[in-house]
Amino acid sequence: MIKLFFILYFFLSYSVALSDNSASLNLRYEPIQPLTQPHGLNIEKVKLGKKLFNDPRLSHNNNLSCASCHNLQTNGADTHPLAIGRNNITLNTNTLTVFNSSLNHQQFWDGRAHTLEQQIDFVLHSEKEFYSDWNQVIDKLNQDKTLRQQFKKVYNDGITANSIRNAIATFERTLITSNSRFDQYLLGDTDAINAQEKKGYRLFKSYGCVACHQGKNIGGNMFMKLGLFGNYYSQKNNQYLGRYNVTKNANDLFVFRVPSLRLVTLTPPYFHDGSIKTLTEAIQIMAKYQLGRSIKEQHINDIIAFLKTLPGDYLGESLYEKAHKKNKRKQ
Repeated sequence: MIKLFFILYFFLSYSVALSDNSASLNLRYEPIQPLTQPHGLNIEKVKLGKKLFNDPRLSHNNNLSCASCHNLQTNGADTHPLAIGRNNITLNTNTLTVFNSSLNHQQFWDGRAHTLEQQIDFVLHSEKEFYSDWNQVIDKLNQDKTLRQQFKKVYNDGITANSIRNAIATFERTLITSNSRFDQYLLGDTDAINAQEKKGYRLFKSYGCVACHQGKNIGGNMFMKLGLFGNYYSQKNNQYLGRYNVTKNANDLFVFRVPSLRLVTLTPPYFHDGSIKTLTEAIQIMAKYQLGRSIKEQHINDIIAFLKTLPGDYLGESLYEKAHKKNKRKQ
């Protein structure tokens, strides 16, 4: 049934892509939509959440914070194949970026958290991560007079588990990387991306990539089995079971939440196990196991050119340009 859905989707996306040769796009018919900044968030809660996001007191040994694995100065994630927890413990999956995470329909690769607030609970209680509990965290934070006063300004109950969760999640909801070149293109600036990048977008649609990667976050809004057209795991050692760990339903074996592609060019290595080093290889594997087809080398290059237009701004600075400058300095 899933394969039939994909075949129909490929046909429809191919038709749409072929018709997409005009100078401008009609957003009503586009599978990808531009990012917009959130409105109505309490500024004081955002400031408090940012402070807590960087506060190692949330962890048992005071040596890990949210920012330890989610570097906002780079890509909102890290560079390790698998996430590193407390005492250098290796976790089961690759770190997902926190940028645009508020747009995900559920959190983590297996979707075990339904909200950003619930995700914080999982990290805080995990033996491999913060390895703490709310009573311990609240006691430590209450010893900080300035922090107590800041909480009292925006939360009637002061420092509680709910207020800590809410503050961090409110801050995370501001981490939207809008104003990418591709967003500018979607909004009517036909010169924001070049001819190859436009071709890459048409190919991204015609090959059927948009079956899973669509919407504002270009993913993050559905679950999908890895290996629709073949056994991806036949040569794999790390067989993380995906959503099956949550539901214990055999149909959810090797099913994962589809990741966002917004920052995909900035977040190697790839896949839930961090085993794929390059975008070229990632696209080849996705074509083989998710689309049941191969993609020409030039088409892969065109799609990558399109993907490079997706990272937007954080604090008024282009994340893609920032990463590019950093890589040039390393060379």
